[in-house]
Amino acid sequence: QVHLVESGGGLVQAGGSLRLSCAASGRTFSRNAVGWFRQAPGKEREFVASISWSGETTYYVDSVKGRFTISRDNAKNTVYLQMNSLKPEDTAVYYCAVDQSKFIVTTSPLYWGQGTQVTVSS
Repeated sequence: QVHLVESGGGLVQAGGSLRLSCAASGRTFSRNAVGWFRQAPGKEREFVASISWSGETTYYVDSVKGRFTISRDNAKNTVYLQMNSLKPEDTAVYYCAVDQSKFIVTTSPLYWGQGTQVTVSS
């Protein structure tokens, strides 16, 4: 069992930056792909970014490419999402998720965090 805790969310003005963290406890996720998802009010949860177990392969949704960077520190059992040039449309609850796969995050990850709110004001 893996327990995930997200942190780093908050209120920021458009153009600002935030760094989200996803820390795991219970067991290591160093051999699993990890992803970030988000859900805005009234919308479906959507994929944002993912990183393979080694950190060599990353994927991003088109709307965040060039602005967000996912990274991981397996020694700390933590995955990060650096979010720059934030826009009001980035406002959502952000969740991290651990998949069974080593390389990609599927639509049915094994574990989810509880989420952290990101609010971007215009």
